[in-house]
Amino acid sequence: MEELERVGERIVNQERLFNVREGVRRKDDVLPWRIMHEPIPEGGSAGMHCPPDELGRMLDEYYRLRGWDADGVPTRERLAALGLPSRGESLIVAPGS
Repeated sequence: MEELERVGERIVNQERLFNVREGVRRKDDVLPWRIMHEPIPEGGSAGMHCPPDELGRMLDEYYRLRGWDADGVPTRERLAALGLPSRGESLIVAPGS
C-alpha cells in the first residue's frame, strides 16, 4: 500500500510541476466566487461558504502537507524524496524554450 501511495504522490507532484511550468501558482488555486461569498441558501449546509481568508489557511496547510512552498510550487526537497527531477530539470521547461 505504501508504494501505491508513493506512486499517487509522484503523480500529483508531476501534475503540479506541469501546471507550474505553465505559470500556475497560488493565485490560481481559487474557488468560484459564489462559493467564497454566497452562503448556501438551504439544506444541510445552509449558511455555509468558504471565505477567501479561510481558503488561504486551507491552502497553507495543503501546501505544507504536500511539501510545496507558500506559492504552491513543489520544493526541491520534496521532489528529491519522490525521486523526481528538481525544478529546472527535464520536467519543467519555461514556455517558449
